[in-house]
Amino acid sequence: MPEDFPEATVRKRASAVNRKISEIKPTDTRVRILGTVIDKQEDKIVVDDGSGKIEIGFDEPVNAEINQFVRIFGRVMPVENGTELQGEIIQDMSKIDRGILAKIEEIKQKL
Repeated sequence: MPEDFPEATVRKRASAVNRKISEIKPTDTRVRILGTVIDKQEDKIVVDDGSGKIEIGFDEPVNAEINQFVRIFGRVMPVENGTELQGEIIQDMSKIDRGILAKIEEIKQKL
């Protein structure tokens, strides 16, 4: 720990586990998902990844558009009718080749 901050506390976040929406477990702390924005409000979006849909809330206005392909890092929040995410990071993935991405996932599953 740096000498400039002798009383500072170092906090380490839990790693974000890569999940399909349908695979998110109530016991997950943080996840990362890839999907398409299908609905948007000022500080909330709904993302669909083909396996399911999930609502993601943010602390500030969301910089994403309907039909945009995104990656979301967020905290899992169990709610009465399922699960929501508290979004921490949103990344534009619209320039990613989805065909190549699918092939990479297929190869990873075989390992």
